[in-house]
Amino acid sequence: MPAEYRREWDFSRDGILRSLEQSLTRLGMDRVDVLYLHDPDHHWEQASTEGIATLIELRDQGVVRAIGAGMNQSAMLARFVRECDVDLVMLAGRFTLLDQGALDDLLPIALERGVGVVAAGVYNSGLLGRAVVPDDAHYEYQAAPAELLARARAIAELCGAHGVTLPDAAVQFPLRHPAVVSAVLGARNGEQMQGGLDRDSAPIPDALWSDLEAAGFIPSLA
Repeated sequence: MPAEYRREWDFSRDGILRSLEQSLTRLGMDRVDVLYLHDPDHHWEQASTEGIATLIELRDQGVVRAIGAGMNQSAMLARFVRECDVDLVMLAGRFTLLDQGALDDLLPIALERGVGVVAAGVYNSGLLGRAVVPDDAHYEYQAAPAELLARARAIAELCGAHGVTLPDAAVQFPLRHPAVVSAVLGARNGEQMQGGLDRDSAPIPDALWSDLEAAGFIPSLA
């Protein structure tokens, strides 16, 4: 059976205005706090010019409070921060207990320019989402390879030695960087939403971060 909808990338002014209008109608609102260009990986030229210009126009009109882009890669987000007038960027999966690639490009320039980074995908598609890592855990939307399963389990073991669960550490790790202003946690229901709040406030001793650094799992953020 063919899909009822198909995904289409359109970073033109008309496309953005149409998409926002439809979203506001569905939400029953007349403005939103944040508006991102979503996954413009193969559309830099249009997204960084016409797309961002349209978002700036909407911000100037008060229709949105903050603008930026959201992606699964850090390199292009760093370029948005360097070259465009953005307030926030949403980074998925590239600053986690398993992947700190954003330290090489995005996080330093975001901190320098005063652009907030919203950390998403902190569980890396589920691999860091449970206290005990299952054999069928996923990473990057597919079955996690054996080496990453082993790495996640080693991190979980260190967490357990300090009375911390792996998901607690996964949520709080990106928030330790001064450029990161918040973390986005997916939730299917109220129970999962409360679970995310509990993980955000769970006590984590500094000694855990020191041990993870000493073991080479995370870099020093001092």
